[in-house]
This record gives sequence, C-alpha cells and structure tokens, in this order.
Amino acid sequence: MSGLIQILGGLALFMFGIRLLSSGMEKLAGENIQRWLSKVVDGRLRSAAFGTVASAFLQSSGLLMVTMIGLINANLMTVQQSIGIMLGQEIGTTVTAQIVVFDIGAFRLLLVIFGFAFLEYFDNRDWKKYGEIMMGLGLIFVGMTYMKNSLDDLLKIPYFAQLLVTMGQRPMVGILAGLIVTAITQSSTAVTSMAVAMGMNDAITLQGAIGIILGANIGSCVTGLVASLGQSRTARQASIAQILINVFGVLLFMPFIQQYSNLVASTADNLPRQIANAHTIFNVVVSLILMPFVRQIAIVSEWLTPRSRKDEKPKATIYIDENQLSVPSVGLREATRELIRVGYITAEMVADACQALIDLNPELIQRVMAREQEQVDEIDKELTRFINRLINRDLDRAQQARCFQLKNLLVDIERIGDMAEDIAGFAQERIDNNISFTSAAVEDLQALGRQAHETYVLAIESFAESDAEKALRVCRLESDFDRRYERTRQAHIRRLEAGGCQAQADVIFTETLRMLERISDHADNLAVSVSRSLSERRPVRGIRRPRGGGWNR
Repeated sequence: MSGLIQILGGLALFMFGIRLLSSGMEKLAGENIQRWLSKVVDGRLRSAAFGTVASAFLQSSGLLMVTMIGLINANLMTVQQSIGIMLGQEIGTTVTAQIVVFDIGAFRLLLVIFGFAFLEYFDNRDWKKYGEIMMGLGLIFVGMTYMKNSLDDLLKIPYFAQLLVTMGQRPMVGILAGLIVTAITQSSTAVTSMAVAMGMNDAITLQGAIGIILGANIGSCVTGLVASLGQSRTARQASIAQILINVFGVLLFMPFIQQYSNLVASTADNLPRQIANAHTIFNVVVSLILMPFVRQIAIVSEWLTPRSRKDEKPKATIYIDENQLSVPSVGLREATRELIRVGYITAEMVADACQALIDLNPELIQRVMAREQEQVDEIDKELTRFINRLINRDLDRAQQARCFQLKNLLVDIERIGDMAEDIAGFAQERIDNNISFTSAAVEDLQALGRQAHETYVLAIESFAESDAEKALRVCRLESDFDRRYERTRQAHIRRLEAGGCQAQADVIFTETLRMLERISDHADNLAVSVSRSLSERRPVRGIRRPRGGGWNR
C-alpha cells in the first residue's frame, strides 16, 4: 500500500512540476510565440525544426497548438502548414524523458529551494516566472525519485509483478496500459517518464517500456480529441491530424517491437537511457517518414472532420478562440488583435455614415446598418465574454490591467459604432423627408466629419502600434476639433437666426455635430489609454488597416 501511495505521490509531484515548468516557460516566451510562428510557416523542414525547438524549450505542446489554431482561424496559417510544426512538436516532447534519466542528486532539492525563494520573496513578477521554472524542474526530479524508490514495494505485489512480466512478453498489454494511464493522467510525458523510472529499478523490460511508450502516444490523442469536442472545426482538424500521425507511427512499429528493442539496446548501456532513446527514435523516425506527406494528412484530416451546424454559422470574430483561454498570454494578444479589427470596422462605418449623410447614398446607409448589427454588436458580445473569462485565469498584474483596458476601450469603440449607425439613420431621414442642407452646412459637416474620422483612425493606429507620438497627435487633434466644433455650432446658429435653415435640417445637423464631437472624445479616450499603458506594452503586429471607408471614393 505504501508503495502505491509513493508512486502516486511521485506522479503527482512530477505532473505538478511539469505544469509549473510549462507555466514559467509560457510566461517567458508566450507573447513572442505567435511572432516566431508567423516567420516559419513556409517550408516543412523549418516548421518541423521550430516545432521541435519550441516544444523542447516550452515543455508545452498545448501552447503551440492553441497558437496555431488561432492563426488558422485568422487565415494567417493553414492546417497543412501547422502539421509540419506538429511533426517537429512530436520530437520536442521527447526531451523530458532524456532529461529525467540524469541523476542530479541533491541538486534537485536546490532547484526546489531556489524556486521557492523566487516565488515567495521576490515581488517582481518577472522573477517569479524563473521561480516557477526552477521549482518545476526540481519537482520533476523529486517526483522521479519517489516513483523509482516506490517500485521495490510494488514488485512485492504478485499481480503487479506479473503485469510487468506480461508487458515484456506481450507488448500489446503494455500498449493498452500506456493508453489507459495516459487517458487518465492526460499526460503522455508523465507516463513515458514513469516507464523510465521503472527502468531505473529494472522493474520492466525494454520491450515492455516500448509498448507503454506506443500506448502513451495513442492515449495523448484521445485526450486531445476529447478536448477538441465542441470547439471550432479547425481545432478538431488539428486533433485529427495528430491522431493520424500517432496512430500511423504505432501501427508502423507494432509488428517490429522485438527488432526495434534489439536496435535501441545498442544505443546505451543502461536501461533508463535505452527507454528514453526508444521514445526519441520512435518520434524522429515517424516524423521523418511523414514529412513528405503533410499535404495528404491535411486532406484526410479535413475529410474526417465533418462540418457541424455551429461551423456553418459564420463567426463575427476572427482571432479569438476558446482554446486560447488555456494560454492567457496568447488569448490576451488575440483579444487585442480582435479589438483593433473592430476598431477599424467602426472607423469605416463613421466614414460611410458621414458620406451617406452628405451624398444621400442608400447603399452606404444599408452597409452601415448591416455592419453594426452583424459585425460590431456580435464582436462586442463575443469579445466581452472572452475577456471576462480571461480575467478569471491565472494572470499577472500587467495582464489583468490589459484585460480591463481592453474592456474599457471596447466600450468606446462599440459606442462609436452606435453613433455611426445614428448618423446613417439621419441620412435615411433626409431621404425619406426630402430635407436639404445649405452648401455652408455641407462644407462644415465634411470638414468635421473628416477630422473626427482622421482622429479616430489615428487613435486606433496609436493603440495598435503603441505609438506615443500618434497618441499625442490624437489629443491635439481632439482639442482642435473642440474649437472647430464650437465655431461650426455658432455659424449654424447664425444661419438659423437668418432663416437660412429648415427646422428639420436643424435637428439633424445639430445632432450630427454632437455625434462627431463624441466620436472625437472617444478617440481621445483611446489615446489617453495608450499613453498610460505604453511603457508596459509592445506593438501588436498582424493587423492591417482595411482598405475603403474613406471619403469621396
């Protein structure tokens, strides 16, 4: 009984160590992972090499998968391109098994001590992620020690001892055991490392360990498939592609386990290293064999992923995805990109609405109304829900502040969309009631409309690029707008007193001026927010200002 408690406790420490290590690595590199990914999408070898290095460094294939799904949803990467990275990712995950074979002795406790010190006594969040990395690495080795030491007691249990013997004689039993335990623990790395721990005590044969490794590969696919259920079609395609890769590898090696174990036995003198090498060689060989067939894997995975009713309904959002919630740094960055996108949409709406008011263009009116209902309102609802869920994740102070900033700016942007819709409504009212403006009023509206639009677009650019100079220019333009607004309002009053303006035109003109003034104020809010947070943020790349939405097109 004590042996079972020790091995379960060791497994728990090991898995918690992996989680801490992955968390620290994600915080260290999570904000840059998307930029790195975007540079290696061309070329299978480059993609595979990146997947290998990134998985080995981050100790988290989940971070890569979540980021890739986000890029695919945004049409910045195809499923075919992501498969090349997956093949490299399979190799990168074998590094953990190679590391845990080393006996670092008391240094494992030093890692825990230093990690605890960094987490407990350093207030700077940047230092805490290094504490997570050291603590996680130390706990991985501590967990391995517990699992290794507990096996002597477990071997005294006849049923367990006979099971290990059977695994050596019949690898299919080992494959089934590896699959089941991986499905339960949801960590193929933990199961493979457990096999290494068994090898340290000579509690398992190399053939039995290879069977467990093969089963763990299939088991990891099962958990990935379950996690993708109910998610986007892209997520399901990626999961199916991973299943195809791993199942193919297991089927390829299964008939030759005896010969493969003889080959691997010649790569090292001790059993633990042989088991780790078996894991590495298996993944390297499978990835190399499948490298020329990336396109075919993508086709089959797409064929095996039927469209659901949820997929048939077009999504208003492009960048955010529920999978990103598991990696807050990626989710936060994608939420920022989505916010910038809806900002540019509303900027186009402002330009179209003002142009429609002047030109009495029904097509522009309908376009503004449709975009407000089908895009802006839907994006606002989905993005607000996403940010609210993101806030409840494990965020540092800077990330929490960013979430609240995004929520506040989304309110400004959504209100600007509402105002564009109101101006389009005024345009429709002019058409329906045959209301005319004087030439002076038209000139004033064009001038103020252009300046409000220019100020707003510049505010969005300052946020997207983290540009302090542009933010300052927005504030200056807003002050200038207030002065011009007051002059225009006074000129309108004089025209009204002189009898040169219809009563109905007065209401529309005055309300439009008020809407433009509020749009300028909301643009100023964006600029002030940029100025306050600029020192903590970097430019957001990958969002291009849409074409169109200009004046007098």
